[in-house]
Amino acid sequence: MEKPWFKRKTYGFGWTPATKEGWIVTITAVLLILTSITKTNPFLGTIYVILIVAALIAICYQTGEKPAWQWGKNK
Repeated sequence: MEKPWFKRKTYGFGWTPATKEGWIVTITAVLLILTSITKTNPFLGTIYVILIVAALIAICYQTGEKPAWQWGKNK
């Protein structure tokens, strides 16, 4: 992969979208979460949200920079 889809956050732990592919994955995950919350019963909605978030974390891990705790820009 030439450029990571997700880069490390400047403050804290996690990722932020860095390319259009990263934004597409993030927006799709948000839309799927909103749909699963509003269109299913609470139990199934919770299961779907857990699965969607797990898939999003796996995609970020595979296509992004290595996660690490950061506090500010690297010097």
